[in-house]
Amino acid sequence: MDLCVIGNGMYVSGRGTDGFGTILPAISTFQKEMNSLSRVFIVGTNVQRAQEAENKIQKLSDLTGVLLPLNFSPNENDSAKSFLQVLEQMKLPACAIVAVPDHLHYEVASACLEKGLHTLVVKPLTPTVKEAKKLVSLAKKQNLYGAVEFHKRWDRQNRILHDLFQQGDLGLPLYTWTEYSQRKSVPNEIFRTWVEKINILQYLGVHYIDIVRFVTGAEPVRVMAMGQKSWLKEQGLDAYDAIQCMVEWKTDSGHTFNQTLLVNWIDPETSSTMSDQKIKFVGTNGRYEGDQKERGVRILLDGQPLEEPNPDFCRAYQTKDGYLAWEGYGIDSIICFLNDVSSIINKKNTPHDYEGKRPTFSESVFSTAVVEAATESLNDRSNLETVCLS
Repeated sequence: MDLCVIGNGMYVSGRGTDGFGTILPAISTFQKEMNSLSRVFIVGTNVQRAQEAENKIQKLSDLTGVLLPLNFSPNENDSAKSFLQVLEQMKLPACAIVAVPDHLHYEVASACLEKGLHTLVVKPLTPTVKEAKKLVSLAKKQNLYGAVEFHKRWDRQNRILHDLFQQGDLGLPLYTWTEYSQRKSVPNEIFRTWVEKINILQYLGVHYIDIVRFVTGAEPVRVMAMGQKSWLKEQGLDAYDAIQCMVEWKTDSGHTFNQTLLVNWIDPETSSTMSDQKIKFVGTNGRYEGDQKERGVRILLDGQPLEEPNPDFCRAYQTKDGYLAWEGYGIDSIICFLNDVSSIINKKNTPHDYEGKRPTFSESVFSTAVVEAATESLNDRSNLETVCLS
């Protein structure tokens, strides 16, 4: 089958000449296992990025022993809509991975579906429920598989939480608390050109909104959010440094519980890891705590700062045949989508078979609804009561 990856940023192929990203290693791993990709198109909007990624491929092939049938675009600077030209070249059955800035998700994903491609969208699905529901309807109309790359559902820590809750060990949920932060360079450098079009809850916090849905199956009822604009404002960016959000959820039985999210992306550059993330889930029978930064690995080298890598997300390991193989839940989520598409193409499953089992488009409407409501709450503070001390 043909595969089109739309977007060529850090998550796809690494930052500049550094690293290989997550999506390219995942595709390479899938091809080594299945050898079912006929052509792979990587489509961005920047000629330099395309050249940088193309230069990495030979190195990646040497490291993995996998030669990917890759084609890179654009070849010229007039490239904002180059993905549309590539979609015309796709031979069905085919699939797409959409990894563009959040505000472009609907435009790009809908174009993929219109062309008949099964489509994976890097979180969030869209910024608004209206756009999300349009994608749900379009995928259903075209009988296509649409999913969101909520890779934290594949994290073993979150799977433990899921199983504990589903088995009834934790009892009824009372509240869940999450803290999630990233380094200042993410908004100020990496995403600077479009960071004002999103917020940190939409970009990071949405992962743990989806985790509550994944673990409990509950639906969001009410949302309240507050945020601060200070450091990024000093850098000339009209974007939130941090957001605090509270969500009320309701289970199928009518039981309600609260979720609190504390998210920021102004951590110091000296932080020992790109992401600092913690989650606590409290039920009537017990408590679950997951420190998803402290995973037991600390690297100290002369002349370099402390590094605490996440060995469970996306990391290359030496194999017995002398090559490198990437492993982790960031890899697993993408391979799962490609395997699902292969099963659909081979008529072993239908797109509907994955409802309730994967973060499909329809499943992802819930997290989109929370993000949209939180954004509205940030813009309208009329629901906040003034504290009276007199």
